Amino acid sequence: MRCKTLTAAALVLVMLSAGCSTVEKVAYRREINQGNYLTQTDVAKIKKGMTQQQVAYILGTPMLQDPFGTQTWFYVFRQQPSHEGFTQQTLTLIFNSVGVLTYIQRRC
Repeated sequence: MRCKTLTAAALVLVMLSAGCSTVEKVAYRREINQGNYLTQTDVAKIKKGMTQQQVAYILGTPMLQDPFGTQTWFYVFRQQPSHEGFTQQTLTLIFNSVGVLTYIQRRC
């Protein structure tokens, strides 16, 4: 009797755990987008020598600015499709002391 009870309990446990893993894939999960979405054409408009106002007019305000006084702007976009891992794109812009763009770096 005890063996049948343990077997039944183990069977129920296996069925419940297998059910949870398949339900997660079936359940709807929204795609999550965060940050500054930048198109390739917008980024192509940015050139060295532009002022901070010109860059902000084209790209909008940055997601992050360096808090330590350097003129570094970060445009970050993070996307997580429903049941997949996330992707992140970062555009880093560095301005000199008078507010002119001197460095552009894009990481995907």
